[in-house]
Amino acid sequence: MDSTAFDVIRRLGDLLTVQVNSSPELIAGVGKAAAAVDRERTKKKTPNEGHGPRKPDLRQLPRAERDPLQMTPWDLLATFARATTLARQGRGRGLAEHWQGLKYCRAFAADRHGSLRLTDEGKAPELSYRAMQARELGRAFGLAVAERALRERYPDHLISIVDAETVLLPGFARTKPAGTLGARPRPDFLLEAWRPGEGSRIFVVTVNGNHQAVKPKTSASSRTTYRQLARGSERVERFHLGQWKGTPTLMTSTEFLAAAGVTVHVLHTDGGIELPVRPRSGAGSADVAIGRRALPYVNSVAVPTKRGAERHNAFLIPEKQLSWFGQVIARAHAAGQLSLAGGGGTVGRYLIDEQGGKHFSETAFAGTASVHDAEACFAEERYVGTDQVFRINGTRVEAFSGMATDLYDLLAEGKVEEYRQRAYERREDWPEPDDIDDWGASSFRPDGTALAIRVVPKRASPDDRSPG
Repeated sequence: MDSTAFDVIRRLGDLLTVQVNSSPELIAGVGKAAAAVDRERTKKKTPNEGHGPRKPDLRQLPRAERDPLQMTPWDLLATFARATTLARQGRGRGLAEHWQGLKYCRAFAADRHGSLRLTDEGKAPELSYRAMQARELGRAFGLAVAERALRERYPDHLISIVDAETVLLPGFARTKPAGTLGARPRPDFLLEAWRPGEGSRIFVVTVNGNHQAVKPKTSASSRTTYRQLARGSERVERFHLGQWKGTPTLMTSTEFLAAAGVTVHVLHTDGGIELPVRPRSGAGSADVAIGRRALPYVNSVAVPTKRGAERHNAFLIPEKQLSWFGQVIARAHAAGQLSLAGGGGTVGRYLIDEQGGKHFSETAFAGTASVHDAEACFAEERYVGTDQVFRINGTRVEAFSGMATDLYDLLAEGKVEEYRQRAYERREDWPEPDDIDDWGASSFRPDGTALAIRVVPKRASPDDRSPG
């Protein structure tokens, strides 16, 4: 049954349950799938460069982190938006990569138990679009569960999402062609748990999704989720901070057609690495532009085995470069925040050429410019940002993304460290969705960002206006 735009937007704000699975059975299934993948590679004589050692000691999440996730569909789409602000695949920074999630506004519904499921429309895309949906929504659900896990572990920290490619390019970009990492396997995202005056904790994350309908006869070796997690454990093993086995990881795979509703399967590994504390200003702070590095990749990591240490290729950030890497992450996050708010040319100041600094600094061509030309006031808090107008069932709908004005101004002026201090101090100041009457659904984060959606208010016609 077709729904009105008002109904669609109302459902985007309904609190639903997302199932989370992290169990010994999952670990065992991933092990069987990994063995099957290895047998297939041996049979096909696949070269080793495309894969490598897997992350050892996979574990289930602690009890509180594997409880069902309570979240609105709009919060899920907002998570996806915040994670993709610096994506460069489409180069459409004005339709601004983060608006990609708007096409899923009608993809979610609740079942009779309140669990989140795909609607008929969400289940019906063509095959090519289905793969895109699995990839994009896999990011939304996987990152939402990963964020929840970090909030449980670090309740007095802020959590930032940064694209792994963006933060690896300054240290590992190939010179020809410029600005790429090539086909070298790598994780999808890094999550940073931080608060001013302390060293950040970095978590390596992979996110996947699939539409497999698991049946009783589906074997572990052919189950897509198990195979995705097995490959994910290879990709996280290609990134290390300081030394081997010191970087904590989270691997996720989301089943959209699971019997219990959309289910995120997740495993993790421990690690204790902490980035050095940065100064509040001057050299070494995130306010200062970073330089490029030529960091080791080939045979950079020694992995202990029964036959002695074996070396394999990986993105290794040496201990002496951890301070520099902390600057890279903080500046990439700043660029992402500005891009979410349509920061225009100010985004490029935080990125070097290999990261797309020139791309984000140039004036966009007509029809794609995304600049901070929109404002919104939520519960008396002013936000500056950008907007997108589209149609649902013929009705014009407006989506807004932005930042609290005082935080935006700090980043626009190049004051990353002061922004982080202010954002941390204000982390509990922001509105709640229930406080907002004139928007259909909204999402507010402790970092001062906001995304909201509503049917475009109709302007009164001359005949409707009262005389005088």
